Amino acid sequence: MSETLSEQIIQKLEQAAELYNRLILLVAPTGAGKTSTLQAVKERTGAPMVNVNLELSRRLLDLTERQRSLHVPRLLDEIVAQTKSDVILLDNIEILFDTNLKQDPLRLLQGLSRNRTIVAAWSGSVLKGNLIYAAPEHPEYQKYQVRDFLIVSPITET
Repeated sequence: MSETLSEQIIQKLEQAAELYNRLILLVAPTGAGKTSTLQAVKERTGAPMVNVNLELSRRLLDLTERQRSLHVPRLLDEIVAQTKSDVILLDNIEILFDTNLKQDPLRLLQGLSRNRTIVAAWSGSVLKGNLIYAAPEHPEYQKYQVRDFLIVSPITET
């Protein structure tokens, strides 16, 4: 599975270069092999891979709750800019969905992808033209129309 998905991602890198938001989402449920797929892409392309939960939480530790929500976009941009690469792989992005941070995760990723290609692992699904994160009754639930970004997923839409 990982090799097939990594091939799909590598193929989409060229398509993404022509988009305004150069964003590719690897969409699959938790435990479906997103990390190993990103590692395979890293090995084949040399693109850096960032653990967003780890890097962002380190930078948020000394900030108050209010400061955290205000500084997340800038801190995330700094994390990505440090890689000095045109293609960046983002894994473990769950912190972006934390309701205390009051962020729009897709908008954050789209903002990052204006000047570089971002491939992000998204724990969720694609259903009837919508990108889903979490179950509707979950506080972190998000639902977006699929547009202005590319999707790679091992699960076909139902």
